[in-house]
Amino acid sequence: MIYYENGSISANLSAGDLKKGLFQALGSLGKREKVLAVPPDYTRLPSRAGELTEFAWQYYGEKLTDILPALGTHTPMTDEQISHMFGDTPRHLFREHDWRNDVVTLGTVPAEFVSEVSEGAVSYPWPAQVNKLLVEGGFDLILSVGQVVPHEVVGMANYNKNIFVGTGGLEGINKSHFIGAAYGMEKMMGHADTPVRKVLNYASENFASHLPIIYVQTVVGLNDEGKLQTYGMFVGDDFSVFDKAAELSLKVNFEMVDRPLKKVIVWLDPSEFKSTWLGNKSVYRTRMAIADEGELIVLAPGLVEFGEDKEIDRMIRKYGYFGTPHTLKMVEENKDLQNNLAAAAHLIHGSSEGRFSITYCPGKKPGNLTRSEIESVGYQYADIDEITAKYNPEKMKNGFNRMPDDEEIFYVSNPAIGLWAYKDRL
Repeated sequence: MIYYENGSISANLSAGDLKKGLFQALGSLGKREKVLAVPPDYTRLPSRAGELTEFAWQYYGEKLTDILPALGTHTPMTDEQISHMFGDTPRHLFREHDWRNDVVTLGTVPAEFVSEVSEGAVSYPWPAQVNKLLVEGGFDLILSVGQVVPHEVVGMANYNKNIFVGTGGLEGINKSHFIGAAYGMEKMMGHADTPVRKVLNYASENFASHLPIIYVQTVVGLNDEGKLQTYGMFVGDDFSVFDKAAELSLKVNFEMVDRPLKKVIVWLDPSEFKSTWLGNKSVYRTRMAIADEGELIVLAPGLVEFGEDKEIDRMIRKYGYFGTPHTLKMVEENKDLQNNLAAAAHLIHGSSEGRFSITYCPGKKPGNLTRSEIESVGYQYADIDEITAKYNPEKMKNGFNRMPDDEEIFYVSNPAIGLWAYKDRL
């Protein structure tokens, strides 16, 4: 059921609009006594989820007893990040998701179903895992807050992914990521109905229907001036609310280019992107637009690590981004990779399969990744000062730019909120 919907390609929702819409939706739910909010973490800062969580706290007051950021495998949020994203929401309400220890399994999606929806790409059972707080906390409302946007693992982000992956456990996260990687990322991105989503929906319908989850979903993109704009908000408790948000997101966040891109420059905001685990959205979201033998140059001044998690960081360093055949061979031969299929999926996602070059330009502060580290995982390295002197992010607009020497480049200021493709690669 949809409790609130407001969105279009011309909408520009203000904080006041979001608050009014959320209050309207919450009012229609009736009285609630104990509420849990599950927003994304700082890596989804543009989602407006921080404000919406603060509005939920303003509405429910002391009845909103817990806030569990959907970290997945990401690094826990710092106090500074919480303050920046969630405003005046009381700090004592926040809980930290431990994806290795604090989970329970609600049920298991049969291997036969997984094999069927993935067209035989994988054939293992999938455990529907969530943080135990959702089950044991005694809540009569769980508000899952987030942004619907094209996504490399599931096709379109959010909805029940926020629950089963964002608050999920080691096995569930690993196996869901690998389903998408084995099936083919480029066949899924920008699609609401994918093998991974079908698995998550099976889990929602069969194992989680007793949980009082309401989804609050935004659609945020860049407008013609290159500034963030909120195009929609949808509140509901089933797939229909996600479907509506995904339909609008495709119109807002997806750009079809008229020719393959020979050179793409991507800027990674240092406050958001400190790892290739996150920064490789620059690879995922542009790959379908980049020409064969094209170039992707990633300006990453905040890059200090490969994986957000120490073990994943170790495996990225060990195995590198060397393409699907190599990664699948490493999975067959190495127990540590078999036990961390999310890392294996990420290694596949982060490779161009030799079709185009990927060059990372990390910052030069102590702790930034070095040339040798970048090159050891299969990427090229370039000096960030030299590259930004030629391609100055402050002087470029999103999309096509003609440089003084007549070179044409395509610039992306935030890869996390878009998807780009050339029609012949769809």
